[in-house]
Amino acid sequence: MRSTELQAIYVMWLRQMKRFIRSKSRITAMIVQPLFFLVILGLGLRSAILPGMSGDYVTFIAPGIVAMTILFSSIFTGVSVLWDKQFGFLQEVLVAPISRFSIIIGRTLGGATVALIQGFIILFIAVGIGVPTSDAFGLMLTLVFMVLTAFTAVGFGLVLASKMQDFQGFPLIMNLVMMPLLFLSSAFFPVISDRTMKTIAFFNPLFKIRV
Repeated sequence: MRSTELQAIYVMWLRQMKRFIRSKSRITAMIVQPLFFLVILGLGLRSAILPGMSGDYVTFIAPGIVAMTILFSSIFTGVSVLWDKQFGFLQEVLVAPISRFSIIIGRTLGGATVALIQGFIILFIAVGIGVPTSDAFGLMLTLVFMVLTAFTAVGFGLVLASKMQDFQGFPLIMNLVMMPLLFLSSAFFPVISDRTMKTIAFFNPLFKIRV
């Protein structure tokens, strides 16, 4: 790969990082929302016992909350594409003497990095409030799952945003896709009590959090 292509990837990655750092409201919202679920809902229902659940409730929902944080943050990367299309930056980048592959890779790396940072913040908070950690192999699997989730969701968000023209429609479509994935992932409650539900959930990639 040519040095210009590598530089283009780095510039696109750096732009995503600077956007994230400068957007204080985005940082706050993306961290406070999952923190609300983890601390208030998790600790509030810590003694609750659900069928098919082992351990307390905060331990049960912690992996799902981390996945939710990464998922929403990753797909939110698509908003930057809509923003750049609206103000002409994307057109300027596309006519530059660099490949579109480098542009996509740079944006994907930037979005995934931001999502993983937020995911690790929630993960560290979960450990801080008493969620037990796994062994070295389990931690490695967790890291692999987080990375795969981030890159896959960023890619989906970029594809979705490239097909849309307005800001209003993107959050609606995002929620339409994300909510079924989230609630069929067993993040908040086990789905093993119903065979039909479990069959549907099996095709949900986030369901692999539990299996």
